[in-house]
Amino acid sequence: MKRPSPMIETRGSGTDLDSAMTPMIDVVFLLLVFFVWTASFQIIEQILPSEMSSQLGSDPVDLAQPPPEADFDDIVVQIGWDGTNPNWTLNGQMVATIGALRDRLSILADIKSDAPVILDPASAVPLGYVIEVYDASKMAGLVKVSFAVNPEQN
Repeated sequence: MKRPSPMIETRGSGTDLDSAMTPMIDVVFLLLVFFVWTASFQIIEQILPSEMSSQLGSDPVDLAQPPPEADFDDIVVQIGWDGTNPNWTLNGQMVATIGALRDRLSILADIKSDAPVILDPASAVPLGYVIEVYDASKMAGLVKVSFAVNPEQN
């Protein structure tokens, strides 16, 4: 049996301090358990990187756009000279104008801007046309532009 405290008068007030504190301790304990159980201690799945489509539902995926950061070989731009005009070849495919070459290079830069670009001018090409292709590569957004070296000419 508990001995009454001389500091607390329990006769006239009608409240017992021990009985008033017990429900409060129970409530605090239940709140603590609730917050611990509902707390998340792991990384939320929505912020993890994934390769899933961002489209909702069963809409068809646009296959014309290649996936970002696709791995592909070096971009080789060969610059030829027919005596009066330059001609351009991008990875073995002829390109009609410098504007069309710039458009194709910007598409490749959208996919992977750090893809290596190798400019391979013929020996007879005037320097101005080579610089024009170099500028077109840089303006398209490609950051690694270099020149091919022919070791036989050294």
